[in-house]
Amino acid sequence: MDTTLTLTVNNLWMMISTALVFFMHLGFSFLEIGLTRQKNTINILFKNFFIISIGLVLYAFVGFNLMYPASFWHGILPDYFVGLFGLESPMGEAGLDLSYNEGYTYWTDFLFQGMFAATAATIVSGAIAERAKLGSFFTFSMLYVGIVYPIIGSWKWGGGFLDEWGFYDFAGSTLVHSVGGWAALLYIAKLGARIGKFDKDGKPRAIPGHNIPFAAAGVLILWLGWFGFNGGSVLSADPGLTSLVLTTTSLAAAAGGLAAAGFVHLYYKNFDLTMFMNGILGGLVSITAGADQMSVMEAILVGGIGGVIVVLAVSLLDRLKLDDPVGAVAVHLGTGIWGTLAVGIFGAMASWDQFLVQLIGVGLVGLMSVACSWIFLTVIEKIWGLRVDRAEELDGLDQAEHGGMTAYADFRMNQH
Repeated sequence: MDTTLTLTVNNLWMMISTALVFFMHLGFSFLEIGLTRQKNTINILFKNFFIISIGLVLYAFVGFNLMYPASFWHGILPDYFVGLFGLESPMGEAGLDLSYNEGYTYWTDFLFQGMFAATAATIVSGAIAERAKLGSFFTFSMLYVGIVYPIIGSWKWGGGFLDEWGFYDFAGSTLVHSVGGWAALLYIAKLGARIGKFDKDGKPRAIPGHNIPFAAAGVLILWLGWFGFNGGSVLSADPGLTSLVLTTTSLAAAAGGLAAAGFVHLYYKNFDLTMFMNGILGGLVSITAGADQMSVMEAILVGGIGGVIVVLAVSLLDRLKLDDPVGAVAVHLGTGIWGTLAVGIFGAMASWDQFLVQLIGVGLVGLMSVACSWIFLTVIEKIWGLRVDRAEELDGLDQAEHGGMTAYADFRMNQH
């Protein structure tokens, strides 16, 4: 194939993948509103719009240069900001050169990576739903996405010390999902459970979501979007590697859902749709670190174990009296850790030495994420507080924080 055509096809695939990752934010929105109560729908949607918007802007001004310090050093702002703030902004041929990174342009690279940055904060959004102050969450998100995520990403994807050690994370089981999962865990621990989640004896009560079909649509959209999340991480349209990654991704998702549903039925004698859905997501997160390294059978095994881990992690959080309305911590942290370690157990890179490197990487990322989350949340709590008051929570955050706006109009009120 002609070299120029090959580069153009690579760039086209990267742009399609970028669009698919963007589409995942609709999936997160549907999943979160579906698994929570109607009275908080506007609040959750507002958070999701804020995350993708502020995530991209912060990544342009700070994150991209922090994450890729070796490649991006000059900013568009005055000289004293050079090296940190602002995109390098090559215009004309420099910015559009397809040979910039073996087949895609500078601008395609920025946008694809920016979508990943916004995803980390979205993970936190679902976990803290229905009782978190909006302004405090905004502040935390800006600090976490603007500073913590790109610095941790630079350790591997920016050519940092984890990359030099041989740590492997193909598309972000640790660098995206666990980073978001650790922050979510710290946040819900500080927030406390929703009113009514646990009875006086500490036993968990179900707080049903108001629209399970929305949640189901969200999971299917996320599954589709993952073809861009993992498939785009090939960083080219290489037919062999891309088709392998899409196959392992989808098989792991299917295995995760089946394993979670089967495990729940075995122990609780019911067919739990929400566990099936979160098992699918757990399978997807599990395979993300090694999607290009696994065979078909290994992908099914990794995804299936991920589905079981989701069920066990949800049960553990209940025992610890930690309230996560959408299962974000179980899905993104629990299986994010598992998927990263699985690279050292299964696939082309499996070895004891690789497993140890993976374990050390998981530990260091966890330590950084927890430390920064604790500092940010502690300061924000002292200044503004993290949680709305009891009356506001009972009335619903749509009433308390959005002037009573409702997600679903009562058409009877509009009849003449």
